[in-house]
Amino acid sequence: MKPVRAADAAIRTTTTNRRGRAVRRSAVALAMGGVLLFTAACGDDKGGDNGSGGGDAAATAGASGTPAPGQTSAAPKTSAAVLTVEPKDGAQDVPPTNGLNVSVANGKLATVEVTDKDGKPVAGAITPDGTAWKPSGALAVGMAYKVNAQAKDAEGLVAASTTSFTTLTPAKTVSTNDNIADNATYGVGMIVSVVFNKDVKNKEAVVKGITFETSDGSTEVKGHWFGTRRLDFRPAEYWKPGTKVTIKYRLKNVEVAPGIYGDVDKDEPFTIGRSQVSTADAASHQMTVVRDGQSHTVPVTLGADATPSWGGTMVIMSKEKVTRMNSQTVGLGGEYDIQDVPHAMRLTTSGTFVHGNYWANPFGKTNASHGCVSMADEKGGSDTSVAGKFFNDSMIGDVVKIVNTKEKTVAPDNGLSGWNIAWANW
Repeated sequence: MKPVRAADAAIRTTTTNRRGRAVRRSAVALAMGGVLLFTAACGDDKGGDNGSGGGDAAATAGASGTPAPGQTSAAPKTSAAVLTVEPKDGAQDVPPTNGLNVSVANGKLATVEVTDKDGKPVAGAITPDGTAWKPSGALAVGMAYKVNAQAKDAEGLVAASTTSFTTLTPAKTVSTNDNIADNATYGVGMIVSVVFNKDVKNKEAVVKGITFETSDGSTEVKGHWFGTRRLDFRPAEYWKPGTKVTIKYRLKNVEVAPGIYGDVDKDEPFTIGRSQVSTADAASHQMTVVRDGQSHTVPVTLGADATPSWGGTMVIMSKEKVTRMNSQTVGLGGEYDIQDVPHAMRLTTSGTFVHGNYWANPFGKTNASHGCVSMADEKGGSDTSVAGKFFNDSMIGDVVKIVNTKEKTVAPDNGLSGWNIAWANW
């Protein structure tokens, strides 16, 4: 902060005595032991060798310290500017959002400096009319801050204020989890899905607290809410192969709901791998796999007429070398219970998979599944089978489209199916 010289301005200053009373400091006198002692600045000390000039000055002023007739007071002028800093000095448990405000009446702010306990400055700006200042963003939770502010009145006299306060330490936080592993590699269709364990009320603040940084510097990533606990992110089109992405979570200082704050401030990097987009056609019983511009076709079977496959664009959510599939878990009663389905790749939360099939041979001929896309495999799963090769060549985040099915388009929140929402509505 720029120092204010006494010749430029007078500064109103208060201190607090031991009983908490505000005491005005005087630039004229100091009471010591019941006797008023005075010093004269710039005096010529003409009272003699024994320094009696100082005593004469005191006698002239009078025992009460009141100036004698013809004399003027040494007290400086006081600035008409009145500074107000909220919160008050010494305040505790201050909200990190909208808890700090600096304003002035009868003047304009000259400088406002806010620092945390480590001396790190807080960004903020004085309003164009010079009457107020606010921080640019939320303060940190559980942090001590110091505020130094100065304002000038119409005559250029300065009023100054120094206060300190501490922000609250949240008693309640929301758990934040996503589907990304640090430094993992995903397919070009990967959608980042963030799930909270409590309802989010301040959705806009949460979206602002989760940002994406990409190596190409040009990929825009936007969020879309599904209800009050799920927030998915994706770009307008599939990711560019090789893109390095970093999710920047800055939620600890965000009040996600009244009295509830975020729980995480961290960077989470991941990479987009090669491109693979597969299209399963329910009419031809074939699936065309396009990987980095090169394509090949494999015979498949999709959902039968009674249990057709969802249509639309889906994304591989997870991979299991072997899994159990039970029709009761998807509302189909006792239709099937297969203990060892090989090479299973989940496409929807509701139970749609791409998987291997060793118990039938309808591939390329007819649709015979209960909604899944399946291809030839062997019991126990063979890496050399059609399903085994596709499984080994696939990764989480790869795109699988289903076309020409009799079923409607899959819901965008069923799995990572947000690609079925137009960008304008995302």
